[in-house]
Amino acid sequence: MAGSNLFRKKTVQDILKQVAKNEADGHAALGRHLTAKDLTAFGIAAIVGAGIFSTIGKASADGGPAVIFLFLFTALACSFAAFAYAEFASMVPVSGSAYTYSYVAFGELKAWIIGWALIMEYAIGNITVAISWSDYFTGLLESGGIHLPQWIQMDYLTASNGFKDATALMQSGKSFENLSEGLKVAYTAWTTAPTIGSFHFVADLPALFIIILITALVYRGMKESRNASNMMVVVKLCIILLVIAVGVFYVDTDNWTPFAPNGVSGVLKGVSAVFFAYIGFDAISTTAEECKDPQRDLPRGMMWAIIICTVLYVIIALVLTGMVNYSLLDVGDPLAFVFAKLDLKWMSGVIAVSAVIAMASVLLVFQMGQPRIWMSMSRDGLLPKRFSRVHPKYKTPSYATVVTGFVVAIPALFLNLTMVTDLCSIGTLFAFVLVCAGVLVLQNKKDIPRGKFKTPYVNSKYVVPFLLAAGLIYAFQFNTKATMGFITNETQTFKAQDIVTSLNKEDSRKVYAYLQNIEHLDKGAVAADLENMLSKYQNDDSRYATVVAGLPIDNALKYESGFSLFKHKIPMWIFLFSLIGLTIWSFKENLSLIPLLGLVSCLYMMAELSVWNWIYFTIWLLIGLVIYFGFSRKNSKLNFIQ
Repeated sequence: MAGSNLFRKKTVQDILKQVAKNEADGHAALGRHLTAKDLTAFGIAAIVGAGIFSTIGKASADGGPAVIFLFLFTALACSFAAFAYAEFASMVPVSGSAYTYSYVAFGELKAWIIGWALIMEYAIGNITVAISWSDYFTGLLESGGIHLPQWIQMDYLTASNGFKDATALMQSGKSFENLSEGLKVAYTAWTTAPTIGSFHFVADLPALFIIILITALVYRGMKESRNASNMMVVVKLCIILLVIAVGVFYVDTDNWTPFAPNGVSGVLKGVSAVFFAYIGFDAISTTAEECKDPQRDLPRGMMWAIIICTVLYVIIALVLTGMVNYSLLDVGDPLAFVFAKLDLKWMSGVIAVSAVIAMASVLLVFQMGQPRIWMSMSRDGLLPKRFSRVHPKYKTPSYATVVTGFVVAIPALFLNLTMVTDLCSIGTLFAFVLVCAGVLVLQNKKDIPRGKFKTPYVNSKYVVPFLLAAGLIYAFQFNTKATMGFITNETQTFKAQDIVTSLNKEDSRKVYAYLQNIEHLDKGAVAADLENMLSKYQNDDSRYATVVAGLPIDNALKYESGFSLFKHKIPMWIFLFSLIGLTIWSFKENLSLIPLLGLVSCLYMMAELSVWNWIYFTIWLLIGLVIYFGFSRKNSKLNFIQ
């Protein structure tokens, strides 16, 4: 009996009754101000931000112009998930998003897990956006002649890791001037920061500033947040259209050749960055209780936001890769970079201003979503009662909003941008997977009240097995080498920079002597840049493999093999076995194709993230389970009903 309580479910009828009783329980109703147009604007505000102003650069550098296919694939996957969100939002038009939907479909334990994952999505997502905003803001100040010390505009982990890598590269012969811009900045921040003993005080203070400002705005009310968001959306859309209108005249179609320079693997390498560009449309569903007609407007808002943003992303990607060679785009501010490269500095300034506005609007939407998740969990007794407190004047979840500010602000001072981006992506994808699965679980249940929106039904019974068979034929017939390398766990050679940064002084001396010998250099020559000497062989795979094989260092520094290599493939193996299970399920139960494709697409993107993200995410979920069994389970309102 105790075990069954873990999966006790809420009915749609009970949820709707609970909303009606909120005021009697001391939970005042939220103000209803939002229309479909406002929801679309919120979606654009959330989506058009760090993705188009920052992460699009790294993704384009990896995939070349073909990165547009990754944008289209990701948009398609998000659209499938959006159908599932829209159906649930129409069925259960209350705050809570995927958490509330999972409570209906799977029961309390899984609802808690998804709610805990959503805390990661919104909190970590906010941290990511705050750090990106800080980068653009300090860059804007720099262009205006205001120079802040590096140690107050960078997170601790980036500075620490950058200092270590820069030191290793300089020991191998690279001069400080020849380091990448990011490493130079990190090295400077670390070496100039105030110290307390061995601790270096490096913290991103501008990120703290914007979080405090946005939290105060969200606390004040939905109407104020809506007006600010709509204004920022108009500004950044105008700027993006200006970028396209001006940039198209500088496109050189030769830059689109080759279209996919690094093949499919290069395109897929940007999955995390590109998916992060779409995170945010699901935040719309947390505003259900503040919509005038949630059952009609929520689906429309989600779909229009994804469609508009996808069109913008594809056009921007084509313009960027047409203006300069894709290989130059691995920078933090790609839009400003390409115009500066073409000596259009006035455009760079305009873009920098719009990026600051865009990042702020993303943070606004994310900072609205988090408190409303907590409010819903608190209403159910899974979090302390104060989290569901609504401000009597501003009609916002006041306590939860303030706590959100602290939860986001403190880590933003110290955490690394890449780490938080990937963590945010895996938390969000996990939520998408469960929402899509929830629609599939409920599709044949007759006692569930249906809303105005229902996902169009297409029987997947034969479609999914056919797609699986087609994928296997492609893998073994046309991509044989990569497929067999994956299955047999074929040893991989480290890249030049990875090898060089792992060397000690003695190993560096040996490697330099070896390269000096095969290149027939004068023994008395001044020490050269070891990374550059080794990197130039990477353009020829067979030659690089031969050179690395001859390096007079331990094989562990040259190759990755065995379990250390296999562990990175574990997420993909999980996906493949899950795909087989889903194919069998679809054949037996005649599952609806659209939510099933959403589940498969999102699970695949999770598999493309590193195993470390899965490990960190698992640790996060385990912490959540400790809280659930220690507090939430016994305080759940369902505990007093059953």
